[in-house]
Amino acid sequence: MFSRQVEALGKPGGVLVAIGTSGKSGNCIAAMKQAKKQGLTVVALVGGEGGDMKALADIRIHIPSSLTPRVQEAHIVVGHVICELVENALTEGAEGQG
Repeated sequence: MFSRQVEALGKPGGVLVAIGTSGKSGNCIAAMKQAKKQGLTVVALVGGEGGDMKALADIRIHIPSSLTPRVQEAHIVVGHVICELVENALTEGAEGQG
């Protein structure tokens, strides 16, 4: 399912962020393979052993826990940190254009 969206919307140089508590989601794995085929950078947030998602990612953030709630809580924190970093980078870039 996700691979169809990547195929339609993914552009070379873009980024796909795939999130999975076990790293074994077939839909996420297919989307990651499609993204790589189209020249996107693939970031994976995974838990457990990381599954195939860990191996397919260009950048991996691995939460080494088999407890789904702990993995999901950590992924939420990581997501907030990434958003803050992107927002700061965009704000800094916009200030230089004034």
